[in-house]
Amino acid sequence: MGKRLMYLLGILLTIVFGTYFSYIMCCNQEDDSVNNTSTSTATQKKVYETPTSYPFLVKDVNGNLSLNAKDNFNFEASNLNFLTPISSSLDLEIGKLKDYFSSNTDKSLSITGYYTDEETNDSAYPNLGLARANSVKNFLISKGFPSKIMNTSSELKQDMIADSLHVYHGPLAFKISELKDNTEDLDKLAKYIKDHAIELHFGSGQFKINLTLEDRQEIADIAKYLDKVDGATCIITGHTDNTGNPEINLSLGQKRANSVKEYLIKNAAIPADKIIATSKGQTEPIADNNTKEGKAKNRRTIITIK
Repeated sequence: MGKRLMYLLGILLTIVFGTYFSYIMCCNQEDDSVNNTSTSTATQKKVYETPTSYPFLVKDVNGNLSLNAKDNFNFEASNLNFLTPISSSLDLEIGKLKDYFSSNTDKSLSITGYYTDEETNDSAYPNLGLARANSVKNFLISKGFPSKIMNTSSELKQDMIADSLHVYHGPLAFKISELKDNTEDLDKLAKYIKDHAIELHFGSGQFKINLTLEDRQEIADIAKYLDKVDGATCIITGHTDNTGNPEINLSLGQKRANSVKEYLIKNAAIPADKIIATSKGQTEPIADNNTKEGKAKNRRTIITIK
């Protein structure tokens, strides 16, 4: 083989190997690009929104009080009851707040519960915010706070974010103000409740409770009235149609009244000792028991106050 031929062969091999290595390097860069894109996408999927956190904060701008704790009452999504136990730091601040009200009897405490419209509301209240506020209020009552000084309300917080365990951190706000005489307002509320007694209807032999939004608001009104008026009582009366034995119907009416009482205790946080459940059985029909429609109207449970 001549020198010229060897020289040409070397050039050819250089071109071939150069093309091969260029191809390999190009493919590797493309693979790295794909891998980087996949890694970036995976990283984005691991980024979670920071949960919203509302610390416990109570101030009286007209008095000598400023309480705060990093912790607060926490609630699982779609739940009206706060998680227990509460932190020791929160319990300490609540003790200070109780002492403040013991020395300042002219003050009142407003509790506002937050909620989102994405949550499922299984409470007896119009929304979970009001249910949560009442849950905390009843806890404070158990700690010695007078029920008459506390008022509850709710606020929709659509941007509120739960943590990865579906827990909302402190969805509440507290405010101190001057205690007002609301006797006239309570008298009006009592008249409204009595004029608009809640009437629940049941299928034959059934106990399932279905509340309208109006029913839920009236239950909230009843809970508020029971809190503010000494000796006030919620009366639940069960009624039936005349199908079957009168004694069995009397018992059936009582079972329905008892189920409503248990529902209000669990879902409206109304104290058991403020509810009286009774039965009239088939003795007080409001419609003709000879018709299907009349029987349906007579199978009812009435909720009002006394």
